[in-house]
Amino acid sequence: MTRIARGRRTLLTGAALAVAGVLIVGCSSQNSASSASGSPAATGGATAPASPTAPATPVATSGTVAAGSAGGSAETTGTPGCTTADLKITTGNYGGGTAGSYYSVIDFTNSSSAACTLYGYPGVSLRGAHLAQIGAAATRNAAPAPSLVTLAAGATASATLRMTDPAVYPAAECDPVTSAYLQVYPPNQTQAVELPFSGQTCSQASLKILAVNPVISGAA
Repeated sequence: MTRIARGRRTLLTGAALAVAGVLIVGCSSQNSASSASGSPAATGGATAPASPTAPATPVATSGTVAAGSAGGSAETTGTPGCTTADLKITTGNYGGGTAGSYYSVIDFTNSSSAACTLYGYPGVSLRGAHLAQIGAAATRNAAPAPSLVTLAAGATASATLRMTDPAVYPAAECDPVTSAYLQVYPPNQTQAVELPFSGQTCSQASLKILAVNPVISGAA
């Protein structure tokens, strides 16, 4: 074989190897691209959705939720709250007192056939003969702290009402009038009862004549 022929053969062999290398690289790149194109991340497609989570089952509560302490906790019982219709409400003289004030007690007796609960303060105000409010409604004494009271059928809870003697104020400042009724809302209720309650009081709403304690277990 001549030197020229051997040179041509060497060139052809090198070219063939180069072409084979290009083909191998091309196939490898094509396979990689094909594999990547099947990936959702490469195509921008969404991944398969996860198994749906079952919604939380709502918890049914039939109990009364009572406002909690200053910390914000709440107390839940399975016993419903006492409604106005469940209660016999009476009032009487508590007795005793301090200079310039006297006390009455408001009793709440469960007249229904089932237990119920009371929590917090009653709403109290004095009313005239035509049920117009006289002066300001009762403020709330901070002590004792409210506590949940469960009333069995026939049981009684009570709240103490302090009344300032109108005589401690000058007549011009007090504008004294005579009350005819004491209006009482049981705790957390919107229906009131009117109890006969005759006495002197101040008609000026700026004077806080009445102050009430939260309900406690037992008759006072």
